[in-house]
Amino acid sequence: MLGRRNMWFGAAAAAFLSFATVAPTVAQADNVLTIGRREGSSTFDPIKTAQNIDNWVFSNVYDVLVRVDKSGTKLEPGLAESWEVSDDGSVYTLHLRDAKFSDGSPITADDVIFTLTRIRDDEGSLWSDSYKVIKDMTAPDPKTVVITLEGPSAPFLPSLALPGVSILSKAGFEEMGAEAYAEKPIASGAFVVDEWLRGDRVILKKNPEFWEADRVKLDGVEWISVPDDNTRILQVQSGELDAAIFVPFSQIEELKKDPNLTVHLDKSTREDHLLINHSHAPLDNKLVRQALDYAIDKKAIVDAVTFGIGTVANSYIPDGALYHYADNLQRPHDVAKAKALLAEAGVKDLKLDYLLAAGNQVQEQTAILVQQQLAEAGITATLRKMDASQTWDMLVAGDYDISMMYWTNDILDPDQKTTFVLGHDSNMNYMTRYENPKVKQLVADARVELDPAKREQMYIDLQKMAKDDVNWIDLYYSPYCNVTRKNIEGFYQNPLGRFFLEDTVKN
Repeated sequence: MLGRRNMWFGAAAAAFLSFATVAPTVAQADNVLTIGRREGSSTFDPIKTAQNIDNWVFSNVYDVLVRVDKSGTKLEPGLAESWEVSDDGSVYTLHLRDAKFSDGSPITADDVIFTLTRIRDDEGSLWSDSYKVIKDMTAPDPKTVVITLEGPSAPFLPSLALPGVSILSKAGFEEMGAEAYAEKPIASGAFVVDEWLRGDRVILKKNPEFWEADRVKLDGVEWISVPDDNTRILQVQSGELDAAIFVPFSQIEELKKDPNLTVHLDKSTREDHLLINHSHAPLDNKLVRQALDYAIDKKAIVDAVTFGIGTVANSYIPDGALYHYADNLQRPHDVAKAKALLAEAGVKDLKLDYLLAAGNQVQEQTAILVQQQLAEAGITATLRKMDASQTWDMLVAGDYDISMMYWTNDILDPDQKTTFVLGHDSNMNYMTRYENPKVKQLVADARVELDPAKREQMYIDLQKMAKDDVNWIDLYYSPYCNVTRKNIEGFYQNPLGRFFLEDTVKN
């Protein structure tokens, strides 16, 4: 998912404190884990967000039909304890386990059908494209769901693990309404939302009705917004927080020396990239975008900003993910080539508006380097630092030329990210306004191709086409960088970003 803010979420609701003060007693609370993060949640409506800040909390409030395991490489049963697929790949029969919502009501086939229908048909769904393949759904009994597709779909089963299709209570949703449910949902996962203080924290408590309640050792979890990187890390060092995510690369080696802390560098599917607004001339010219790619020294950024922890990216599909094309084009740093391409495009004195989030050390360090590198090619980039609560709305509005962002995969199949960034979807191709009809068609074709070899070639072609078009500029891949106090055990984030807080222990 995006390192990203919900495009449908208003600025007023997104506003949050630039600094959060955590009372020393919070982290000392018996068996409650406190986690510092940059941004606050925007919603608990799974279909209306594409942000890690929401989905990483969802994953322990809601459960899904099919889960991705801890290794981030295979599917395992969730609320569906088993399933069968017809020989032609168009009918899925799911068998639900005995499980309850947090209000004690049983989770049934009607809840599953309601959830899937909503993500497919609701006009506010950001994920409808991935579920339009669903033709019909029936419930032969309360614990069986039969899903008939329009035709075979290679990513359909993996798509049932998407946080956006977290299972909702049909009766609860209809009684409460969408707005109230999005504030304080009925949980199907390990924790319930006890209180949500916008811009400050989300307070979760253990869900005694969770079907794996015996597995959960914590009494609760608090996700606390501390936007400033230095403040967040200092609060872990002082014991005001049990854990913090998004540890700046520059602080990792020093934190490793602290005997009271554990630094976690978990394998990820994260890719950082530079968004380009194709709707702003001359950025609509492929030659100009290629010039930008040549002008930017990605290896220098990796060395200076990630301290060698990251690796240079060559594709929107991250290294280690399904169908990643290791031999994809990686344009070298070539200032002369950049200047020649600009001249060929007839562009002189190019000036760009570079949007970035204030307080984000990595973004600020990267922006300064990119600004200097572009200047060598005769391109002027004006840095515009904005509060993180404003930048997403500006991206949605197209009020930028270039801006740094990141993505982490949420399902094992590449269709999700490919659709989101190349397939002309409702998110304006991740705010870049990129459009290529041939690419769009290939995205659709790859979704229904069941031959693994043919499908792999399609994604190789898509990676080549995206690189040729410079839909955005790939910067680097990196692990998840988190830190905990030594008394915290089992704090783990799998490659798709899910925190397994049901296995976390506070000693």
